[in-house]
Amino acid sequence: MKKGFMKIMGLILASTTVLAACGNKGTVVKLATGGNTGTYYSYGTAVGQIIGGKEDISFNIQSTGASKANIQLIDAGEVDMAIVQNDVMDYAYNGTDLFMEDGAVTGFSAMAAVYAEVVQIVANPSSGITSIADLKGKSVSVGDAGSGVEFNAKQILDAYGITFEDINKQNLSFSASADAYKDGKIDAFFATAGAPTNAIMDLVTSKDITILDIDDEVAKTLMESYPFYTVYDIPGGTYTGVEEDVTTLAVKATFIVSNDLDEDTVYSMTKALFENKDEITSAHAKGKELSEAYAVDGISIPFHKGAEKYFKEAGALK
Repeated sequence: MKKGFMKIMGLILASTTVLAACGNKGTVVKLATGGNTGTYYSYGTAVGQIIGGKEDISFNIQSTGASKANIQLIDAGEVDMAIVQNDVMDYAYNGTDLFMEDGAVTGFSAMAAVYAEVVQIVANPSSGITSIADLKGKSVSVGDAGSGVEFNAKQILDAYGITFEDINKQNLSFSASADAYKDGKIDAFFATAGAPTNAIMDLVTSKDITILDIDDEVAKTLMESYPFYTVYDIPGGTYTGVEEDVTTLAVKATFIVSNDLDEDTVYSMTKALFENKDEITSAHAKGKELSEAYAVDGISIPFHKGAEKYFKEAGALK
């Protein structure tokens, strides 16, 4: 058993489980999501209820510790499917960054990217910050220690010639970052999440913000080095006071599946995901981002054979 098994078992025991279909029918798929107040959990539950109501599959939805924990749960054989960030998925498959110490995990494959998790770099205009280069020497929160957000921040700052030693680095969650910003304790913070993000929405009710662009050439360089990134434009007006579009990068919330799941099951799940987009969108706003072309772009690991079969039929893969 791989290193960290006791931590994994603790996550399993702490999880909340919901059967997201009417009765037990056909194949039961254990789906790991995230915290039960987060988007992963609500999205996974919506998808499980809708697909489970139409296919010969039922879903056991588990509340977990999100991306890294979900990959470890698949590796331990405790779940069959999970929602993860595609950058963390890449780190696991290649044994880098978040998985440098534990080593590569290759017992899973991609099924479909489903919605954007946007790298939002929020800065205080009164601190004289108008670009990412201006973050040098400032107090900046880069997300929780060891999180995917921290690695996004490191990669982007590096592209601008800035190291963590060049800033007063703080490791704070999104809500704690917003509170520190309100109190004048930090000048800027990174948040990788669907836009709009609740912590930022709350922040703009009392404070002015700017969201920093990532320059086109820098974005191109980052995407060449880290193929899980895609360009994303945050529309003007998403946040009060930020009226112009902001060009940044995004990673993707992605369904992954165990390699042990059979091809027919994964094909059926993938097909049902897109055939039921309207119902999923009615149940969860993130459903509107579903598309076959989006689902395969920026995916840096192999697709499961069942998913690959569907995307080839749909013309999204050759």
